[in-house]
Amino acid sequence: MNGAIFLDPVAILLVFGGAALVAAMRSTGRDLARAIASLGPLVRTRADAEAQAARVAVNRIVERTHHGGLATADRAPVVESFLARAAVKLSDSRDPNSFAAWAQAELAARAERHAAVHAVWRAAADAAPAMGMIGTVIGLIRMFAAMDDPSKIGPGMALALLTTLYGVIVANCVAGPIGARLERLSRSELLWQKEALDRLSTVAREELTGPLETRVSRIEARLRVVA
Repeated sequence: MNGAIFLDPVAILLVFGGAALVAAMRSTGRDLARAIASLGPLVRTRADAEAQAARVAVNRIVERTHHGGLATADRAPVVESFLARAAVKLSDSRDPNSFAAWAQAELAARAERHAAVHAVWRAAADAAPAMGMIGTVIGLIRMFAAMDDPSKIGPGMALALLTTLYGVIVANCVAGPIGARLERLSRSELLWQKEALDRLSTVAREELTGPLETRVSRIEARLRVVA
């Protein structure tokens, strides 16, 4: 079978271009850029390995604070950018409530950004079948307009069928699965990030608002280590 029969520039432009245009009209430029950039993590991200690495990094931060105090949290050897920023914020904290507030705001902002990216792909998936239907109608119009010339009926029928096919492919094999996988990865990422920030918030409370005797004993122990 000749694969070229499944390629029609007009049908491709109508369905793929139309779905992309609808998604662009529903989103901001920044959301579109993030949606395109998300294709990289979509392939590279391994959720379980990422969560495990985050737990190791948090353990390093906690261990560092136990040995050197909260102000040294940013000196822990952490590669992951999100946790590195959390360590810096933790080291600058003088009030456990301020770190908890930052953590809550950070997670909410990240969830909002993720949701905007998911919305771009969902918009494309929703629009593709409609673009396919529009192409089908256009193809049928072309076909009926050429009824007096049987040789011109074929292109119109091909356009009608191919746009329907492309619409189904984009919705169910491209944009739809991409959006669904990104949502699953987002849930996994936000889960380990919340777990990490909750633990660091606990460390901040223990260091800054724990019993005076406990805090004094920690300081004395650190001074002995330094000496």
